[in-house]
Order: sequence, then C-alpha cells, then structure tokens
Amino acid sequence: MSFFGSTSTTSGVAATTSTAAEKDIEVSEPPSDSISSLSFSGQADYLAVGSWDNNVRLYEVQAGGQTVGKAMYPHQGPVLSVCWNKEGNKVFSGGADNAGRMFDIQTGQPQQVAQHDAPIKVVKWIDTGAGILATGSWDKTIKYWDLRTPNPVATVQLPDRCYSMDVQYPLMVVGCAERHIQIFNLSQPATPYKSIQSPLKWQTRVVSCFTASQNSGFAVGSVEGRVAIQYIEDKDSSNNFSFKCHRRDSTPNAKDQALVYAVNDISFHPVHGTFSTCGADGSIHFWDKDARTRLKSFDIAPGPISATTFNRNGNIFAYAVSYDWSKGHSGMTPGHPNKIMLHACKEEEVKKRAARK
Repeated sequence: MSFFGSTSTTSGVAATTSTAAEKDIEVSEPPSDSISSLSFSGQADYLAVGSWDNNVRLYEVQAGGQTVGKAMYPHQGPVLSVCWNKEGNKVFSGGADNAGRMFDIQTGQPQQVAQHDAPIKVVKWIDTGAGILATGSWDKTIKYWDLRTPNPVATVQLPDRCYSMDVQYPLMVVGCAERHIQIFNLSQPATPYKSIQSPLKWQTRVVSCFTASQNSGFAVGSVEGRVAIQYIEDKDSSNNFSFKCHRRDSTPNAKDQALVYAVNDISFHPVHGTFSTCGADGSIHFWDKDARTRLKSFDIAPGPISATTFNRNGNIFAYAVSYDWSKGHSGMTPGHPNKIMLHACKEEEVKKRAARK
C-alpha cells in the first residue's frame, strides 16, 4: 500500500554497481528530481527525504528493509534540508522558497515556522529545553526559532552564505561561503565561540560534528575531494589532519588521481563514531579517523551520491543516488537516476580498528 498515490518508476543504475551494493534495498517511490537531504528519526526507522521536486517525503523502513511511503508535503521551491525533533513526531524542512516548515506526524498537517530573505540551506533541531529550530540561510544569517512564538528568538549574522551546518549539543558548526567556519557553543548561541578559515583550500561543501562520545570536533569536506578532521580546542590541535578522497585516475593505468570530485556528505556512525563520505564520483567510503584508515569502499554508481545518513542505532545506512549540482545546471543530464538505497551495515564496516601499538 502506497501513501503517495503515484505510480512512478525509477531507471536502473548502470551495471558498474559493485557486488557490495547489489544487496542494498531500493526505497520504493523515490522523488522525481535531485535528492538533497536524508534524515532518520531518532525514535524509529522513519526516513525523511528532501528533494528538488519541491516535496518532503516520509518513509517507514520495515524490518526486512522494505519501505512504505507514509506522508508527503510541499514547499514552493526545491527542498534543501530536512531534520527531525528529538521525540520523532515532527519533521522540519527548509527550502529555496525561503521558508522553514514543520510537519506534525500525529495530525498530518504541515505549517510554516521560519522565514528568511533567501533560501534556507540547512535546518537543525537543537535539543534543549522545549527545543529550538536553527535555520541557516543564503541571506548570511542563522535564525533560532522557538516554535511557540512566530518570530525568531535570535538572529546571528554570518560572514557569508550558509552552505552547511551541524549540531551536536552544545556544539554547532556552520560552514559558509569563502571558506569561513563559525563554531558556536550553544550555551551562548548568539555569539561565535570561534571563527576560523577552513583548513581546506577549496569551497566548503559539508561540515559534520563528531558524535557526543568523542572529543569535541568536526569533519569538513570540500569540492576538491578532500576532508579535514578538526578539533575545537587548541590542546587537541595535534590531532587535526586532512586527507584526499573521491578521486580517480585519468586512465586505468595512470595512477595519477587526476580526476577530482566534490565530497557531498559526511555522516558519523551514532555508536562507533566512525564516519562515511560520499562524492560526486559515485562512491561511498567508511573511515576511522582515530586509526586514520579507510574501513570500506563502495563503488555505487556512475553518477553522484548526493546525501547519506545512518539510522539511530547505526545498522541502516541510507544513501541517495542523484544529481548533486556540483557541475551546475549544465551537468543535469536527462534520465539521471534518483534513487534512495538502504545498506545493512556490518560490524566490520563501521567498527573502529584496534589502536596501533
């Protein structure tokens, strides 16, 4: 039984799919346009999906990995970000219509809860007290919203457009245009705790906070196939490092890694603190930052992987095979697949390696 009432079908991914990914399960009735954002509920295996077709879709992932569409609600422009509240009964989304919206699972009703002067690039739920919604926009502001009042409770000016944002309370990290990174301690949410330049030389694509069990820090990925691991406090700075990824040889025997791809998303495993990267090259990698090693690689598709997320206990990894806009409008070729896949994580793929003696 489908709740979407559509009869859409998806084009298959070309035969370069690796054997590792062939067992992955395809989500039924995916969006009809590029997939921008994936987010699992922290309470159950419900997946929220934001898309350039202006809609947010909610799927229930059943025990065998099959999916059922449960709800869908619209924006008036492409949806750029989705997230859940802690209780798992509300979904939030931000989009190119400059609006932040909330969907109540119990009532099935969406409502607008945030407004900016330009597209909202990221929405994040801050789990404190009654909870606060943070929205980061291309209008160079972050706004904090208490859903009991119509106006933002605070507005923070950023040095440039917000491209990415992540929260691991009390830490919030914002990646902006021109490689600006703003670090906030949410006990003082209106003032940056630190302002730094990205350690990477090229445009920031994504920032992602370490899990709560680890020393405070974050990963940043750039358009130039590189990731940096960055700790907040100066005393931990000796652990900062960066590495290349999502690169390919120009010819099979060249071994030159000359083809460089954007890092589109970074997701930390909620239990082990390892993390994934996905890229415009169509591959996914799992990494252990403490051992500075790659745990697993998946060559998924000939086109980009645009978004990823782990479920609450880390046994399901969702990823979107979809155009990522890394080559602008001209790169949007007809017939590009839009698929959401679910991968059952094995312990050896995501568990940390033993520390080297």
